[in-house]
Amino acid sequence: MSHPAQHMEFKTGDTPLPDIVILTHKLTRDYQVGSEVVHALRGVDLQIRRNEFVAVMGPSGSGKSTLMNLLGCLDTPTSGEYWLNGQKVSELDDDELARIRNKEIGFVFQTFNLLPRATALHNVELPLIYAGVPAKKRREMAAAALERVGLADRMHHKPNELSGGQRQRVAIARALVNNPSILLADEPTGNLDSQTSAEIMEVFEELHRQGQTIVLITHERDIAAHAKRQIHLLDGRIERDVLTEKVA
Repeated sequence: MSHPAQHMEFKTGDTPLPDIVILTHKLTRDYQVGSEVVHALRGVDLQIRRNEFVAVMGPSGSGKSTLMNLLGCLDTPTSGEYWLNGQKVSELDDDELARIRNKEIGFVFQTFNLLPRATALHNVELPLIYAGVPAKKRREMAAAALERVGLADRMHHKPNELSGGQRQRVAIARALVNNPSILLADEPTGNLDSQTSAEIMEVFEELHRQGQTIVLITHERDIAAHAKRQIHLLDGRIERDVLTEKVA
């Protein structure tokens, strides 16, 4: 059973409601490729509330990676507005965007991006080092994040001593350690077998139950089925936006 997600009219100059974590208004992104201009996003209007679990889907070239980069403050739009947690980030400079990224956004990628010679605990501590958190507090926060993903007994293991699923859990713990407003996961099960993928999706579901806002980019239907809402992109526009209800 699916029905359209709720939309509220947003006008330029408005400030988003407090429970809206992500708001985009007429978001576009153009790229110059040789002599051609590629319109990767063509005016995306999107609202994601606190504690939503949203999957963004679409074929290759649909604009989902571009949208991910904009939502993650890794890139800036050609035009339109992006508000994250009530702050208009579409007009910030690179330094301010870097600060927002470190404070507000937790990233989980397909390739786990862990430091090979560092323990799980140290890998999870990294964002806190950049944020200037003192060492003792850092270790406590990193240990708590590893506990949340079920890796309390693997804190002092290095990535090569962990399975693929455990490595991805370390990456999720690292993404969570700053208590970010949103968790952005880009094809997080792309390098994992189906059983491990299911286990990782259970971790995301549990984090969602604990109140974490999650945006998941995927092209796999069975992975997207774990989310409570699916946004389908096609040719840089939102084609469908549906609430999904688990079939028992």
